[in-house]
Amino acid sequence: MQLSVSTASELGSSHSDVRFVVGQERQEVFAHRCLLACRCNFFQRLLSSEPGPGVPSPVVLSTVPAEAFLVVLEFLYTNSAKLQRHSVLEVLTAAVEYGLEELRELCLEFVVKALDVELVCEALQVAVTFGLGQLQERCVAFIEAHSQETLRTRGFLELSAPALLPLLRSDKLCVDEAELVLAARSWARVGAAVLERPVAEVAAPVVRELRLALLAPAELSALEEQNRREPLIPVEQIVEAWKCHALRRGDAARGTPCRRRRGTLPREHHRFLDLPFK
Repeated sequence: MQLSVSTASELGSSHSDVRFVVGQERQEVFAHRCLLACRCNFFQRLLSSEPGPGVPSPVVLSTVPAEAFLVVLEFLYTNSAKLQRHSVLEVLTAAVEYGLEELRELCLEFVVKALDVELVCEALQVAVTFGLGQLQERCVAFIEAHSQETLRTRGFLELSAPALLPLLRSDKLCVDEAELVLAARSWARVGAAVLERPVAEVAAPVVRELRLALLAPAELSALEEQNRREPLIPVEQIVEAWKCHALRRGDAARGTPCRRRRGTLPREHHRFLDLPFK
């Protein structure tokens, strides 16, 4: 059985006893109170009050899109669900919020099989938001293998700082540090525009994970000059990178990350760093 908006509406007026108004589109969806309460604790709590006489007021669920909500109903009615790539993460979010473990597992299995460059950052964001550790690991591993392509996507620019952190901490990114610095700046600019905050303030939670000592002196000088025009990186972090160059030691400044990533391009000074790629 596959539910649709039209089917739900046709059944609604004469056969259902609960009416939902769903999503930003405020779509009316009709269902059966007893079935939902029996199948899902979330709906049992939500629908615990008995409807009064007359036409009951609708239950408003504004945060879940109507298409995803209909998939949830399909699962509750039939114990199966027809998942689509473009909406599976919204269904997964609803499944987590409603405590539907079986539907959550179906969605996770679907997402892992469907992962590609365009989907992976959005999936990573959902995984970090809801503490889905295995999905987060799969997303990070995918991005590590497809780093350059992923950094160019809109999804990367829309990551939250907590979702970006595991990427910047990874040794296995297949991208050079110079490109990663550029990507971090683009990410911070987008966040600054959305949040109406300074670029440096948006970047502060993640920028320490950039490994500036991997850059050659000329690259570091250019970065320093750009940083004067558009602050992104704390001055002391750049100073620490210069110390590594001056003393020719990777541990010259405590906390300075000098370990090479998988995609780090070789530079002459790398032979002086004490922390090789692992």
